Amino acid sequence: MSSHEYDAIVVGGGHNGLTHAAYLAKAGLRTLVLEKNQLVGGAAITEELQPGFHFTTFSYALSLLRPEIVQELELVKHGFLPLMMPSSFHPTGDGDHLLFGDDHAQNIQEIRRHSKRDADAYERYHRDLDRVCQVVQPLFDNPPPDVWSKDPEDAVDTKWLLDHLGGVDRKTMHDLVRLLTGSAADWLEDYFEHPAVAGYHASSSIIGSKVGPMSPGSALVLLFHKMGEHDGHLGSWAFHKGGNGGFTQVLGRAATAYGAEIRLGAQVADVITQDGKAVGVALEDGTEFRAPVVVSALDPRRTFLELCDPRELPLDLVDNIRRMKFRGVSAKVNFALDGLPTFPALPDTVDHFGGFLNIGPTIEYVERAFDAAKYGWYSDEPFIDGAMQSVVDPDMAPPGKHVLSCFVQYAPYELKGSDWETEREPFGDKAQAVLEKHFPGFGDLVLHREVVTPVDIEARTGLTEGNIFAGEFLAPQMYFFRPAPGWSQYATPLDGYYQCGSGTHPGGCVIGSPGRLASQRVLRDLGR
Repeated sequence: MSSHEYDAIVVGGGHNGLTHAAYLAKAGLRTLVLEKNQLVGGAAITEELQPGFHFTTFSYALSLLRPEIVQELELVKHGFLPLMMPSSFHPTGDGDHLLFGDDHAQNIQEIRRHSKRDADAYERYHRDLDRVCQVVQPLFDNPPPDVWSKDPEDAVDTKWLLDHLGGVDRKTMHDLVRLLTGSAADWLEDYFEHPAVAGYHASSSIIGSKVGPMSPGSALVLLFHKMGEHDGHLGSWAFHKGGNGGFTQVLGRAATAYGAEIRLGAQVADVITQDGKAVGVALEDGTEFRAPVVVSALDPRRTFLELCDPRELPLDLVDNIRRMKFRGVSAKVNFALDGLPTFPALPDTVDHFGGFLNIGPTIEYVERAFDAAKYGWYSDEPFIDGAMQSVVDPDMAPPGKHVLSCFVQYAPYELKGSDWETEREPFGDKAQAVLEKHFPGFGDLVLHREVVTPVDIEARTGLTEGNIFAGEFLAPQMYFFRPAPGWSQYATPLDGYYQCGSGTHPGGCVIGSPGRLASQRVLRDLGR
């Protein structure tokens, strides 16, 4: 085998591409990863943009990473070190706050400060949502069945799905359908009456999607984000040592330890085909690499419409991919700070900076922020999901200094009547003004500010329209419809060409499942 010949080529060195490559290499395939940038990670990177200050430029938390990947790839041996984020801080907009931690009983008492009724409903809310998660988890962690296939083997998988759902009690099934199709606001009003308590729980229903909490489909986004777990704790989140860039460096080390080769600065232009089969790839500089297996970790639009010739694909697939909704609405505003901001009601503690900072006081606040995006403009008072990462990992900033990573919505990819080069800093000013409102004197602490728009996300990571999930979380774009009906099992119509990115089941976030499940499909097809 020559230096340009491999058993498998993976296009894209994001976390799913690296996960996929590690599994293939572990199975004995001579595997090559081609990454266009000068470091691996895709949207999960850490950069030193100010001397001593390390920023998670895009993705900033370990959300739904599947525990099987940590175990099967022995990531701990390669430096895997998640730091739990035990608290979640939610200013209520009136000078008060909600502060949640690991102690369930204490969380109930925190809610009781605001509403006795909501405190009583808190247990019922989590019990009902956990039951739905238990139903969804087997679907989440396994490939979707091909319900259109005539193959008897696929019929077995379809029967398993029907049997699984047929065993679900009526209330849980009804709750599941409501969460898949309805709005987060409608779901939450069954449990909570206090605006801030409902607002806190609604915050995860809009992440990365062009929906408001009152929009049908927002409940599905809420359910998806509840599927995460760390150390067996359902719904928990973590921050990796060194940020998400630290995590993808771990994945890179694991892949190379198993024998994979990673080439940086290698922009793939085309998949080379012969007689309807993928046989390799060509880089932009004309260099060619050959392999009987080519796997795209890019989003569906790039996988099907850019890397290969759409004329070689079925018309219905091309049509579905062209109609797939991306519509990025998320931005990042990262701050280097001279010290910790002060929340007036909590002047003598840093406990509220040990996890997530959630600024979306009520459902109505977030819905108003969404109103601007409906008409092609950014929010005047945006929703912010932030993390003071240097409190969780002090090595992220110099002693006494801090970094604040802010995920901000809404910031539509396409602006009506302007562009992001013009609006970048005005948008950053809007986000900073929101922080100033809740943390008086915040602006005096800012040493450096970085504003990352959806256009920047697309340019740097290749995610179409800056959509952080490689395709919106809408029911018609999930499970056996992701990325298109009939093509949800990681293969493509081109023999030897596969997909393993976040645009496949189960979806986006730093999860790794698309990479893992796609590797199982490749290895099965190869008889491994």
